[in-house]
Amino acid sequence: MSQDQEQWHAVGRRKSAVARVYLRPGTGIITVNGRKFEEYLPGGSRRQHVTQPLALTETTENFDILVNVKGGGLTGQAGAMRHGITRALIEYNAEFRGALKKAGYVTRDAREVERKKYGQPGARKRFQFSKR
Repeated sequence: MSQDQEQWHAVGRRKSAVARVYLRPGTGIITVNGRKFEEYLPGGSRRQHVTQPLALTETTENFDILVNVKGGGLTGQAGAMRHGITRALIEYNAEFRGALKKAGYVTRDAREVERKKYGQPGARKRFQFSKR
């Protein structure tokens, strides 16, 4: 990469997914793990979830976005991408923070999967109680 090209980098997390996001001046192309965005996330709702910060700040056509994401499933990865894009946008322009914070995109979603307990089939589920 040449020295005169500018880019902004951020890391987003959700569940066990981690997304490294690179914002570069461009035309709005999003690449995820070397694949087209539409190809990587076939569901329309997940794609919309990822692009929400761009739509809010009206910068959809201003940047090419390169994302490296690993861990978790598609929903967790989509959340991690959104968090990473939000952080990168704030790094690009700190004035975006207020609107992004109000929309709830700045805060990392801290919900994690509860662990399975020993002697039981799952985290909360219990085997059927038998009195006799």
